[in-house]
Amino acid sequence: MKKPPIFEPLQIFLLLLIFYGSNTKAEKQTTHDHANKKTYIIHMDKSTMPLTFTDHLSWFDSSLKSASPSAEILYTYKHVAHGFSTRLTPEDADTLSKQPGILSVIPELKYKLHTTRTPSFLGLDKATTLLPASEQQSQVIIGVLDTGVWPELKSLDDTGLGPVPSTWKGQCEIGNNMNSSNCNRKLVGARFFSKGYEAALGPIDTTTESKSARDDDGHGSHTLTTAAGSVVPEASLFGLASGTARGMATQARVAVYKVCWLGGCFTSDIAAGIDKAIEDGVNVLSMSIGGSLMEYYRDIIAIGSFTATSHGILVSTSAGNGGPSQGSLSNVAPWITTVGAGTIDRDFPAYITLGTGKTYTGASLYRGKPLSDSPLPLVYAGNASNSSVGYLCLQDSLIPEKVSGKIVICERGGNPRVEKGLVVKLAGGAGMILANSEAYGEELVADSHLLPAASLGQKSSEILRNYVSSSPNPTAKIAFLGTHLQVQPSPVVAAFSSRGPNALTPKILKPDLIAPGVNILAGWTGAVGPTGLTVDSRHISFNIISGTSMSCPHVSGLAAILKGAHPQWSPAAIRSALMTTAYTSYKNGETIQDVSTGQPATPFDYGAGHVDPVAALDPGLVYDANVDDYLGFFCALNYSSFQIKLAARRDFTCDSKKVYRVEDFNYPSFAVPLETTSGIGGGSDAPKTVKYSRVLTNVGAPGTYKASVVSLGDLNVKIVVEPETLSFTELYEKKGYMVSFRYTSMPSGTTSFARLEWTDGKHRVGSPIAFSWT
Repeated sequence: MKKPPIFEPLQIFLLLLIFYGSNTKAEKQTTHDHANKKTYIIHMDKSTMPLTFTDHLSWFDSSLKSASPSAEILYTYKHVAHGFSTRLTPEDADTLSKQPGILSVIPELKYKLHTTRTPSFLGLDKATTLLPASEQQSQVIIGVLDTGVWPELKSLDDTGLGPVPSTWKGQCEIGNNMNSSNCNRKLVGARFFSKGYEAALGPIDTTTESKSARDDDGHGSHTLTTAAGSVVPEASLFGLASGTARGMATQARVAVYKVCWLGGCFTSDIAAGIDKAIEDGVNVLSMSIGGSLMEYYRDIIAIGSFTATSHGILVSTSAGNGGPSQGSLSNVAPWITTVGAGTIDRDFPAYITLGTGKTYTGASLYRGKPLSDSPLPLVYAGNASNSSVGYLCLQDSLIPEKVSGKIVICERGGNPRVEKGLVVKLAGGAGMILANSEAYGEELVADSHLLPAASLGQKSSEILRNYVSSSPNPTAKIAFLGTHLQVQPSPVVAAFSSRGPNALTPKILKPDLIAPGVNILAGWTGAVGPTGLTVDSRHISFNIISGTSMSCPHVSGLAAILKGAHPQWSPAAIRSALMTTAYTSYKNGETIQDVSTGQPATPFDYGAGHVDPVAALDPGLVYDANVDDYLGFFCALNYSSFQIKLAARRDFTCDSKKVYRVEDFNYPSFAVPLETTSGIGGGSDAPKTVKYSRVLTNVGAPGTYKASVVSLGDLNVKIVVEPETLSFTELYEKKGYMVSFRYTSMPSGTTSFARLEWTDGKHRVGSPIAFSWT
């Protein structure tokens, strides 16, 4: 019998070293491969599947394995794309892109969320006789792509609702802290999509985040209940904004598609959410999500929204919170309804009294223990920090000895407003004043701070800064006044609301319109407090937050009301009705203001204006568009057949005998970029003319409409409408017209604005016109 080998200690050590080293090398290689991999969305050409495959899934898998044998499919897509998503190294992605039948390999992006009284402010409480019957509205289903839902909210009570519409094909997916019984006749579906998120950041930690459609963030519950929350009496946030809370379309059904997680919103998950929403049978799709601009055929939200639109689904998205910077928009595709944000006539004032005895009005949602009636020492954060950006009150930036027991002045920007308050509190500060810079103007966004704190407008903030820098012993007091109503002027355009012009397609005006988006009360998650900070243990059912994320679901809900009233209308017709009936001035005739400047806002800020849902129910005429119009739009952009196939998921070749122009795309607004130098007709001052054409569809009674043009300020353009009169005798009759813009060269950066209206004495069909010399 052979004896087993006897190993000396040195040999054992060397063997272990070899074993450990080989395993460490393998682990490092695995870690490197994961770190080097990215998620890609693969679009495949459906028509080129070889006959050797009996189904597309086998074809997808075979194509993928030929490039990367170890790769796995995350999602397959049916509507947004014909294809799938997977994790690949850049080298494998390049190999896959060269395989037969591959149209494109698009790297995944991470998008971000664009973070009561509004029905009364919008006039919905006075329009019951004009609104469609509840049984019509209850047939409309709004799909919300967001952070999920807190299903126990009273805003999701289904009392009085009939059976779920027979067209609905969705379901309530079971997951962590969520089961099928959480859905009802109001919340008709709840799905979650986490494969892209987990592929990028690792498995979900279920101790901090629910791997289900349950909302751990609050954003999704807020947008959902804003769009279509049921009526809830005696709603408030700690007694603020108290009253009856209700969404825009209280009888509509809602379905949740959780595509956003604590680590962000990944495009492979967003694509899967849109894909399922289309398949499930939603009528309106609401997405308060956005990222950077890119060509439509590479933008997953644009591609998915195109497919949704082609299925008759209106897609409403947020414009973004990049304001007041010009050209800061997200989601500019003309088949998407892009919504900016305005204020309502309610605020939450706080008085800030300085040691000089002067008092200034700010805003706050703080409802905790108040500060002493006696003045407290006041310090500027920049003077109480060793950081060069200490004035922003970033994490761990304040010196406790310099802020303890004092009211600290923090500048807005750089990190969340509520986080600044937490930084001050952790450093021992007694209170905080959040000072606006010129960029934010007089905008007062109220927050539910963890310590006594208030925001202050730009002019008062400048006085505050001068006072604290000149006084040897500056002091201040903060008093909180609760809720004030009938605030005027309202609405004003929020400073954070992203602005035009449209950097991707300058001849399409965006945003489309604005809706309430500042200090909005709606449902909230039970997982976190009103600040959303992990240390905030306060439990609430309603919260007040701001953003174009809040304005988007207002329009989604209003679109559901219009869909209930006019089920045969296309998404373009519904958007047109909302846009052409929007208002741009107050009752005294003055133009809606831009809070960031205190000056009149322009169509680059508010688009067609502020939404007026009652008027939108009976617009008279609409600017309609269908898939063929959008395909013509692609031709006008000089897209190739290949690029059109990526964007529209269909084979289409532009007619070489036909002239395609963006100027002729049937949009309810006009964006007119003009030349700054000569090149047409001789000298530098020679007048030039550009022409835009449009088609109006009658959706009301027979009538004759007459055109008029009103300039908004100095106008350096002569505008001629031909014909000036349009007569309609039948429902859905169409009539076209041409607008000529004759202009001379102006310095680059010059803008002018006008408004075209068609009226029959009852209806006003308005279109903004924005000129920019580039």
